[in-house]
Amino acid sequence: MVSREQSSDGTDKTNSVWVLDHAIDNPMDQEAGKLRNTQREKKISTLLLLRLAFQSLGVVFGDLGTSPLYVFYNTFPNGVNDPEDVIGALSVIIYSLTLIPLIKYIFIVSRANDSGQGGTFALYSLLCRHANIKTIPNQDRTDEELTTYSRSIFVEHSFAAKTKRWLEGRRYRKSILLILVIIGSCMVIGDGILTPAISVLSAAGGIKLDQPKMSDEVVVLVSVIILVGLFSIQHYGTDRIAWLCAPVVFLWFVLIGGIGIINIWKYDTHVLKAFSPVYIYLYFKKGGINGWTSLGGTMLSITGTEAVFADLSHFPVSSIQIAFTVVVFPALLLAYCGQAAFLIRNPDHVVDLFYRSIPESIYWPVFLVATAAAIVASQATISATFSLIKQALALGCFPRVKVVHTSKKFLQQIYIPDINWVLMILCVAVTAGFKNQTQIGNASGTAVAVVMLVTTFLMILIMILVWRCHWILVVIFTVLSLIVEGTYFTAVLFKVNQGGWVPLAIAGAFFIIMYAWHYGSVKRYEFEMHSKVSMAYILGLGPSLGLVRVPGIGLVYTELARGVPPIFSHFITNLPAIHSVVIFVCVKYLPVYTVPVEERFLIRRIGPKNFHMFRCVARYGYKDLHKKDDDFEEKLFESLHMFVRVEYLMEECSESEISFCGQQTQQSNSEECPPNDDDNNSLTLSSIVDLTISSVGSIVPVESPVHLNARGSATSNRGNHCQNELNEIEFLSCCRAAGIVHILGNTVVKAQRGSNLFKLITINYVYALLRKMCRENSAIFNVPHESLLNVGQVFYV
Repeated sequence: MVSREQSSDGTDKTNSVWVLDHAIDNPMDQEAGKLRNTQREKKISTLLLLRLAFQSLGVVFGDLGTSPLYVFYNTFPNGVNDPEDVIGALSVIIYSLTLIPLIKYIFIVSRANDSGQGGTFALYSLLCRHANIKTIPNQDRTDEELTTYSRSIFVEHSFAAKTKRWLEGRRYRKSILLILVIIGSCMVIGDGILTPAISVLSAAGGIKLDQPKMSDEVVVLVSVIILVGLFSIQHYGTDRIAWLCAPVVFLWFVLIGGIGIINIWKYDTHVLKAFSPVYIYLYFKKGGINGWTSLGGTMLSITGTEAVFADLSHFPVSSIQIAFTVVVFPALLLAYCGQAAFLIRNPDHVVDLFYRSIPESIYWPVFLVATAAAIVASQATISATFSLIKQALALGCFPRVKVVHTSKKFLQQIYIPDINWVLMILCVAVTAGFKNQTQIGNASGTAVAVVMLVTTFLMILIMILVWRCHWILVVIFTVLSLIVEGTYFTAVLFKVNQGGWVPLAIAGAFFIIMYAWHYGSVKRYEFEMHSKVSMAYILGLGPSLGLVRVPGIGLVYTELARGVPPIFSHFITNLPAIHSVVIFVCVKYLPVYTVPVEERFLIRRIGPKNFHMFRCVARYGYKDLHKKDDDFEEKLFESLHMFVRVEYLMEECSESEISFCGQQTQQSNSEECPPNDDDNNSLTLSSIVDLTISSVGSIVPVESPVHLNARGSATSNRGNHCQNELNEIEFLSCCRAAGIVHILGNTVVKAQRGSNLFKLITINYVYALLRKMCRENSAIFNVPHESLLNVGQVFYV
C-alpha cells in the first residue's frame, strides 16, 4: 500500500511506502473483506453460542457463584441480634447484585470491551486510540490505517473534543490516568490471590460440621493441598479446564438454586419482601455504624464481578450475558433468599450457615460439589490475572515474562508460568497465615471496592470520548455508580486493620514493579530518541558506511520506530565491518487487541538504494504473541521483496506520467508553431525533474533524465526499472543465503548524576533488578542463539 500526502502546491507527494505481507489490496476489496468478516461474526450459530455460554460458567463465574459460601458469615461475624437485620442485609445483597454485576458490568461495561478484550488495560488501550494519552510516543501515522485501529473523529467544539484536549494538555494528567489503570489492575491481581484462599478454605471447612473435633490446622492443610493442585494444572489451558469445570459449576448453580427454593418454602416465605428497597433504609437506620461496617461482608456477594469483565477475552460477550441472566443471577438470588430464610429461624448457625442449610439427605453430594466449585472459582481470577498481565506486558507496564498460548483455536487463552507460581506461593501464604475466612473476606472486599471505583472513572471517559453519550446519561451513570461503590469503599476502610491491608500490600508490590518498569522503559526510549543517529552522518559515510561490507544480512533490533538507533553508531565505531544489507527491526505493540498478519510489517528504506539499509516495524496487538510467528523471518523477507517491487513500480508510474504530460505539451505547442524536424519525437525540459520517495529519516532519490523521449524513452526506462528490480531482489536473496545475524543491544540503564532521589532509586535499583530478573530479548524475539550478536552499551538517562 502506498500512502500519499498533498503538498503545498497541490501536487501529490509520496510520503512513505509500506507493504502488506502478501499483496497490495484494493481499498474496495478491503471494505468488502471487512463486510464479509462482520457478516461472518453475526452468523455465529446458536448452538456454538450456547456451548460457549456453558463453558463460561466454569471459567468466568466461578468466583461470583461461590460467594454464598461465606457472605452471611462475614456480614454477621458477631451473630444475628434481630431477624429484621437479616431481611435488611438480604435486600442490600439483592440490589447490589442487580446494580453492579447485572446492570453495570454485564450490560454496560461489557459493551466497552476492546474487540472482545476486557479489563482495565483494555479500557485504557481503547482510550489511547481516541486521545493521545500514551506515555511512550512510539506510534506512527500509518498505525491509524490498520483495520483494527478503530477511532472516532471529534467535532471541534464538542464536550468530547474539550475533554480530549484537556487530557492531552498536560503530561501529568496522562501519568495520573496510567497510575489509575495500574492500581486497578494490581487490585485485580490481589483479588486473584485472595479469592482462591477464601473459596477453598470456606468449602473445606464443611468437613468440621461432620467432624467437630477436627482442628483448624487440618482444614488449612487440606486447603493448601487443593490450591497447589489447582495451580499445577494451569498449564493445560483454559479450554480444557473449562470443559472440566463447566459441568461442576452448572451443577453447583442448580443445587444452590434448588436448595434456596426448598429453604424459602420450608422456613420463611416472608424473606421475599427483601426485594423492596425500603428495608435497606430501615437496615441502616436501625444498625447505625454497625450496619455500615457490615457492608464489608455483603460486598463479598459481588466479588468476582471484575474478574468477569477481565475474562471477556476468553468468550464472546453475548455468551457471558446469556450465562449470567439465565443461570447465574437467578440461582444466586434464590440461594441468598434461602439462606436468609434459614438464618431467621436458626440465628445461632451463622458461622456454618451454608452447610447447615443443606438438607441432610444430600449433604455429602453438595459438599463435594461445593469443594469442586470452590476450586473452579479460583480459575476465574487466575485467568483474569493472566489476561491482565499479558495486556500490561504489551503496553510496556510489566517486565518481560514467558507467555504460552494454550489453545490453537482461541489465541486469547494463555498461561504465564512465572505468574502462576507467584500466585500459588502468595495464595498458600495467605491461607496458612490467616487460617480464618473472616480476615481474608475483609481483604477481598477492599480489593474489589478499589477496582470498581477505577473501572467507574475509566467508564466515564469511555462514555464521553468513545460512545459520545449525552452528558445526562454520563451524570446518571456516575452518580449511581459512585453512590453504591463509594458507600462500599467507605465501609471497607473500617476493616483495613482486620485483614484489609493484605490486598493493599500485594497491590503495592505489584504497583512498584509495574510503574518502575514503565518509568524505566519511558526514560530509556526518550534517551534513544534524543541520541539517534542523524541521516546526515549516515549519508556522509557513503555507500560502504566507511566499513567493509561483508556478505549477509544484519537484523538490528531496536525499540525506535523512526530514526537510526544509537546502538548502530556504537557498533560501527567499534567494529570495522558491517553486513551487505542492514535491516533495523522494531517489534512494536499498539493499543489494539490484534494486528492482522497481512498488515503486520511496515517497511521503509533508509538512505540511497546503494546503501542497502531498510527499516522493518513489526506491529502487534496486546493479544498477539511475537514468539508464535515461527516464520517471522520468512514473512519479513516476503514483505521486503514486495516493498522493492512497489518502490520500482512507483518510479515507473511517475516517469510514465511525465512522458504522458510531455506528449500533451508537445501537441499544444504544435498548434501554435510547427516543430522542427529534430524535435518531432522529443521534448526538452528546462529543469531536472527530481522525484523522491521519502519517509521519516529516509531519502530515496529517483533521477529523471533531462531529455525525455515522448514515446521510446518510457519503454526503455520501464525495462531498466525491471532489470534494476530483479537485480536488487537477487542481491537480497544472495545476502540472505550468505547468512543472517541478529544484533541486539545489551544495554545498562543508569540515572544521570544529579538526578533526584526517586529517579536514582527507581532506575539504578528497582528497574535494574527487574531487567536482571526478566527474560532476555533474544528469548522474547525467538532469536537462534548461534546467530546472536549482543552489543553492550550504557545509557545515562
